[in-house]
Amino acid sequence: MQRRDLLLAALPVSQASDAESALRHGGLVLAFRHALAPGNFDPPGFKLGECSTQRNLSEDGRDQARRIGAWFGARKLQAARVRSSPWCRCMDTARLAFGDKVEPWAALGSPRAGSEETNAESLAQLRAAIPAAVLKPGSFEVWVTHMFVFSALLGENAGSGEGLLLGVNRDGSPRVIGRFTPAALA
Repeated sequence: MQRRDLLLAALPVSQASDAESALRHGGLVLAFRHALAPGNFDPPGFKLGECSTQRNLSEDGRDQARRIGAWFGARKLQAARVRSSPWCRCMDTARLAFGDKVEPWAALGSPRAGSEETNAESLAQLRAAIPAAVLKPGSFEVWVTHMFVFSALLGENAGSGEGLLLGVNRDGSPRVIGRFTPAALA
């Protein structure tokens, strides 16, 4: 890892303008929690490939995702890669905000639906992907995921439609360097 990437990972990003500068510099991941989707859990018997069986974005959630996209579009910021949990509310958030070039990635899926072994594998994939992104100055990745993934990966949470700018600590572990709140993106 290059020294300047470590320095960026250590910088606190507290305002949207700071986040914009950090995104332009690149070498980080911006991980969003999906936009507003009423409720807390998927209904019993939900099926991953069938949106009608899942908890989905509300109209406010769809508007929130579009506002995220408008913020990026107005600043001509384009992610090198957009990855999403395969759950419909995450895929819909990613597509409404960043367009159709969204890669579903099982590692970003809700750990509430997986086994302990699968969850451990997913966390290992995520922990390896963040340092890989940090080694790419000048570009950034966007991930869209769930509250439970933030909790397991980072030990903290994000609100609906909120984004966390992720860098790495010196040991390569993920580190939150800033937040994008829905209010800051308006």
